[in-house]
Order: sequence, then C-alpha cells, then structure tokens
Amino acid sequence: MNIEFPRPIAAYFEADRSRDADAVAACFGDTGVVKDERRTHAGREAIRRWKAQASTAYSYTVEPFALSQDDGRMVVTGRIAGNFPGSPVDLRYVFTLDGDRIAALEIVP
Repeated sequence: MNIEFPRPIAAYFEADRSRDADAVAACFGDTGVVKDERRTHAGREAIRRWKAQASTAYSYTVEPFALSQDDGRMVVTGRIAGNFPGSPVDLRYVFTLDGDRIAALEIVP
C-alpha cells in the first residue's frame, strides 16, 4: 500500500529503515520528544541514543499500512517484525508535527 506521508514522517521512516540514528534525530525539532516502551527521550541527542540502541539491540522492519488524524496528530499504524519477543506486532506511531519537524512521537501498541 502506498501512503503519502507528510515530509517529516516520511523522513523518519526512511531514516529508521536505513538504521541511521543521526538522520532519525534530525527529523525532530530541538526540543523533540519520543515516548516508547514507557520511557521518554527528550531532545535530539537523547532521541539519537534511543534510536541507536534500538537499532543495535534488534533487527526489525516496519511496514506502515494506515494513516489517520486524531486531534491534530498524525497516527501511522505499522507492522513491526523482527527478532524481539512478540514479533510481529502492529504499533501506532502518534506524531505531533511542528512545521517541517517532528515535535513529538509516541509509539504505542
């Protein structure tokens, strides 16, 4: 399924696909925040560390298959599969955008 994502979201998934933690962090504004697995990562450097750790701990792929809006946020649903417990699983990536950057991302089941 081809989904047309807003530019910052498309850049995020492309950077994630290539396992480029620096490029993932660059998708966020200076005060960007990621909430994942009950942890909060605030600021580009913390986001870079989070993505670098996740990318080395697990081998995975994400296949986004739905896009919706909820209260001004963009919600992408994707199937993530890899070498982690419970694989595969469908996750929701809840993005808050600020212009051409991501202000916040929450990843939830």
